[in-house]
Amino acid sequence: QVQLVESGGGLVQAGGSLRLSCAASGRTFSKYAMGWFRQAPGKEREGVSCLDESNGRTYYADSVKGRFTISSDDAKNTMYLQMNSLRPEDTAVYYCKADLPYCSGYGMTVFRNERDGWGQGTQVTVSS
Repeated sequence: QVQLVESGGGLVQAGGSLRLSCAASGRTFSKYAMGWFRQAPGKEREGVSCLDESNGRTYYADSVKGRFTISSDDAKNTMYLQMNSLRPEDTAVYYCKADLPYCSGYGMTVFRNERDGWGQGTQVTVSS
């Protein structure tokens, strides 16, 4: 089973940027689609973005389109989420998942409820 370690979160002012990293071990990274999810206090986990390198497909939630960019470095088995123009509503714990069977907006609504395959998450706090 893949092990995931997220990092890069922190406290940032609105309008600032952060880059999250997700280091994976235990499975070849590029064989699966991968994605980022987030969970704000009192809210359900939601899909933020996903990437499938086998077909070049990407997905971004409407709330982050134009501000967030997902990427990966297969040589390092690491996935990234570049977050620009951060808003207070982006405050959440961010999680990665590296064993998605595919990347799509619908898929993200399903994968977010999976019990296994999550890292510990990294906290992102955006102050106004």
